[in-house]
Amino acid sequence: METLHKARDGLIPTDQAVLSKAVARAADLWKLTNENLGEIIGVSSSTASRLRAGAWQLEPRTKQFELAQFFVRLFRSLDSLTGSDDHAARSWLEGTNTDLEGRPIDLIRTVRGLTEVANYVDDFRARV
Repeated sequence: METLHKARDGLIPTDQAVLSKAVARAADLWKLTNENLGEIIGVSSSTASRLRAGAWQLEPRTKQFELAQFFVRLFRSLDSLTGSDDHAARSWLEGTNTDLEGRPIDLIRTVRGLTEVANYVDDFRARV
């Protein structure tokens, strides 16, 4: 598994290494199970476990890579809104949202839900 590639000035992490690590970190901070993470990014719970352990990486130009990008986008936007308060972010995810007609943590388990929740948080953030 290649995690670094050569750059003119030395070695830099690959896109897949950076995104894989970001997904694992966000999942840890939000206290997601491997099953939850797998549902969100479209992999099995055992693959999510390997991702978190650093033994597997997301591959560019795959559906899982795209879903992971949306997941990290949502994490970053919500992190910005909550002032990096992971407990507040987790509470928001678990609470019922009347605008979204459900709990964001449940909605982000589908492609449509993940994109709608990410767009909702981005739109809300733009107003602030």
